Amino acid sequence: MKKTVCLVLLLWVFSATAETVSYQLNGQNYEGFYTSAKDNAPLIVLLHDWDGLTEYEIQRAQMLAQQGYAVFAADLFGAGIRPMENADKRQHTGELYKNRAKMRSLIQAAFLKAGELGADKGNAVVMGYCFGGAAVLEAARSGADYKGFVSFHGGLKTPEGQDYSQTQGEILILHGAADHHISMTDFAQIGVELEAQDITYEMIAYGGARHAFTVLGSDRYHAEADRKSWQRFMSFLEHTLK
Repeated sequence: MKKTVCLVLLLWVFSATAETVSYQLNGQNYEGFYTSAKDNAPLIVLLHDWDGLTEYEIQRAQMLAQQGYAVFAADLFGAGIRPMENADKRQHTGELYKNRAKMRSLIQAAFLKAGELGADKGNAVVMGYCFGGAAVLEAARSGADYKGFVSFHGGLKTPEGQDYSQTQGEILILHGAADHHISMTDFAQIGVELEAQDITYEMIAYGGARHAFTVLGSDRYHAEADRKSWQRFMSFLEHTLK
């Protein structure tokens, strides 16, 4: 934990802008995190996993800022809501899975707030981890105006009545082949769905990588899959956010 904190602080020192950001949607308070290398930098909206916006997402946001991007780490649960117990995590994610319109609105609110803070909304990608990865695909199906959609070990099932016919940008799915929560059957099925649409997509499965394989310091962390997926993500950003 100390090493992680030190890394976050070190990255903070070298970032041009880094701040906690309060914003509202429909009368509820939210608390995101914004960091940017410069004004009008290409934007990455980062969506958290099921424990809310934590140090992990802030660390990843700072890593991206070091590459020249503006990053808004969204808060999808509400200010001060950072669940610790699995039952609470299921409650908060479950509420959004049942209310897809709200999920979409929350992503849009983060996108608009990032624009107010000086990011280039016309040159944007949305990415997320686990629950956030599922939310990324929800944004893609909604027709949201992003150049790219990137899911790291995210949920892949398409809700009944939805499809990818309105998707505007490229999709990149980075998956752990040993994920027991999101199976290779799910991985194959979304491939079938994406192939049926006239969009550009890529899907990569990493052998031996379990669910949440990018989470630094966890027992599921898979260093090789993390390195390779991050490298692919960097190249995706380079050609997508021109």
